[in-house]
Amino acid sequence: MLLTLKFLIQVYRLTFSSFLGNECRYFPTCSEYALEALNKHGIIMGLFLSIKRVIKCNPMASSGVDPVPPKASD
Repeated sequence: MLLTLKFLIQVYRLTFSSFLGNECRYFPTCSEYALEALNKHGIIMGLFLSIKRVIKCNPMASSGVDPVPPKASD
């Protein structure tokens, strides 16, 4: 499932993102953020963080650097 999500994000980056333009308000871009969140936090938390980020990325929001939060230590 994790590989499928990463593949779909890459497909989005190579296809739809080109047509829509690189209009992400944050650094890293939302797709880069999603890949990093999935790698760092796994599928459940990574997907949650990715969805939260995409919802936050809108014309009414501020912009700037928004890194993936570090994974909580056990």
